[in-house]
Parts: sequence; C-alpha cells; structure tokens
Amino acid sequence: MSKKLSFFFFLFIIPVFLFSQAKDLSYYINNSLSNSPQLYEYNNLIASNRIDSELIVAGNRFQVTGNSNSYYAPIINGYGYDVAITNGQQLEALVAVNKQIYNKRNLSLQFENLRLQRDSLHVSSAITTQDIRRSVISQYITAYGDQLQLDFNDEVIALLAKEDSVLEKLTQKNVYKQADYLSFLVTLQQQQLTRSQLAVQYKNDYALLNYLAGIVDTATMRLAEPAITAVTNLVYDSSAFLLKYQIDSLRLLNQRSLVNIAYRPKVSLFADAGYQSTLTIAPYKNFGTNIGINLSIPIYDGHQKQLQYTKINIAERTRQRQKEFFTNQLQQQVQQLQQQLTSLESLNGPINKQINYLETLISVNGKLLETGDIKITDYVLALNNYITSRNLVVQNRIAKFQIINQLNYWNTNTNTK
Repeated sequence: MSKKLSFFFFLFIIPVFLFSQAKDLSYYINNSLSNSPQLYEYNNLIASNRIDSELIVAGNRFQVTGNSNSYYAPIINGYGYDVAITNGQQLEALVAVNKQIYNKRNLSLQFENLRLQRDSLHVSSAITTQDIRRSVISQYITAYGDQLQLDFNDEVIALLAKEDSVLEKLTQKNVYKQADYLSFLVTLQQQQLTRSQLAVQYKNDYALLNYLAGIVDTATMRLAEPAITAVTNLVYDSSAFLLKYQIDSLRLLNQRSLVNIAYRPKVSLFADAGYQSTLTIAPYKNFGTNIGINLSIPIYDGHQKQLQYTKINIAERTRQRQKEFFTNQLQQQVQQLQQQLTSLESLNGPINKQINYLETLISVNGKLLETGDIKITDYVLALNNYITSRNLVVQNRIAKFQIINQLNYWNTNTNTK
C-alpha cells in the first residue's frame, strides 16, 4: 500500500512543480509596469505636452503668410457690378508678417498651464503605477499562499505515508483493528484530495498572476517569499493622492489669471509687401508695402468675465470639499489597517506556541503508534489539530502580507519635476 501511495504522490508532484528557480515579486512588478498600455499612454501624453510648449513658442514668433487674389468683373452692355466698388478687375500677391507684442504675461500663463497639465499626468501615472503594483502584489501573495498550503500539505502526506507503511504491518499482525487502519487511510486520502484541489487553485492563481503582469507563459514556477515591509510613517502631504488636489488648486488659480488677462488690451504689429493693382493705370508701378499696428480693447461683454470667475469659485469649493473628505477617509483607512496589522502580529506568539506543543505531541504519538501503545484515532485527532493550526499560520501570514500591501499603496509619492 505504501509503495502505491508514494508512486501516486510522485506522479502528482511532477506536473505541478516543474520548477527551475523561484521567481520573485520584483519580476512580476517590473513586467506589469513595462507591459502596461496605460503607463505607455501617460508617457506619450507627457511627450505630447512638451510639444504643446514648443507650439506656443512657435505661435508667438513672427507669422509670415503668402496671399494671392485676382478677379475680373466684366460689364456687358452696361450690365455688371459697379466699377466704383469692384474696380473692374484686380490682381493681388502679398507676403504678410504679423507679430503680437506685449504678450509675455500671457505666454507665462500658458506655459504654467502646460506645466500643471504635465504635473497632473505625472501624478496620474504614479497613481496608476501604484494601482498596478497593488493588484500584482495582491495576486502574488494569493498564489504564494497557495504554494505554502501545498508545501505544508506535502509534509503531511509524506508523514502519513511514512506512518502508513508501519500501520499496515501492525494491522496485518492484528496490533490494530482493520477498521482503525481504514480510518487512517481515509485521513490520508483526504489530504491527497486536498492537495489536488490546492494544486488546481495554485495553477489558476499563478495563471492570473501572469495575466496581470502581461506575461505569456503557461509554465508553473515556484514563487519566492514576497519581499515587502510596511511603511511606518506615512507622509500625507507628499502623497500623490493628495498632490492631485494641490495641482487642481494651482490650475484654478491659473485659469483665473487667464480670464483676467483675456480682458487686457492686445497690441500687434503687421506688415505686408507685394503687388496689388487694378491693372488700369500704370500696373507696372503697383508694387508696394504696408505697415501698421492693431489695438484691441475689450469694453463690454455682458458680464462674462464675472460669470467665469463664479464658475472657478464653485470649482474651488468643490475641490476643497473633496480634499477634506478624502483626507479623512485616508487617515481612517490607514489607522484601521495599522490596527489590523497589530492584531495579526499579536496572534503569532500563541499560534507558534500551540504548534510547538502539537509537533511534540505528534512526534510522541508517532512513536507510540509504531509500538501499538496509542489508538489510531488519537493520533489522527492530534494530526488534525496540527493541520488546523498550521493552516491558521499560513492564513495569518498571507493576511499580514495583504494588509502591508494595502498600507504601502497609500504611501504613493511622485516627483513631478
């Protein structure tokens, strides 16, 4: 019987753990970030933002355009357009130059607006990066928990398989009843079935981990322990989640300045040179030039300026309310996570103490079992208690990793320079 169980156990392990070497958490995080289309889009938007800045510079330089216009308005039998209006015919070919002056303040506000857009993109990219990291780390922890359960289950099966070879002989010698031995075999088969379920769960969770990281690979590899530690001091002011509210505030201030400057007088210079003629009197002399200055002064627009200021004020009040609400939620969430982490850590001592006791009990019972001085049911009972305690350790450990992942998620800082 023991040979069959060992053979079955060996065959089952091979397809599940074809491990070459363990893959660590950084491998999946780096792949997920490099493969993310969202982060790729943010990088392209930031590059486009730099081009927008160059477009503003180019638009403020001298603008040179070429214009050509020609027409002929015939008069047939006295019918036609009034010559005093149309001049009958005209040929025009001009090169025009235009340049807005006293525009430094307007340019600085436009550049500031682009800088704030770029900062906002950096913040959004940082938050998206943290979202991706949290999802990948969470799935990695889940798959790692499956692996721990499998490892422990293998230990239990190996222990039971070892005891089975002894109990089978003792049963044949009538030291134990056949019914008691069958009860032991049921326990062993339950562990084998549990392992089959865990193996399927591990494969599924591992495949989902590859999916989140953008990795196309059907092989199942062993996972290293997640190297994450909880951030002890969370700096709220530098958090990307709150920095976006600061950027929104600066953007509203910049919009107010843009509205204000839109109502200032605008001055521009213009000039043109070329040929313009009606082709009636000395057309060869109609080459010339033209220079001038254009002044635009807003006088009345139906109070649109004040209405735009009102909209900006409403947006600022909304921003302040959202920031206050989010800040309170953030602090409460972090405090709850820290309390949960402390509670889980306080369980380590009692659980480990119980496991040490159960390990000693199983070791002693195992020796008594081999001599027939203990009931098989007592051994199975102690073993089940040990399995429950060890599973609790794994669950506690995985829950701790998940809470650390959540805590670190809120500690998202970004450099917007």
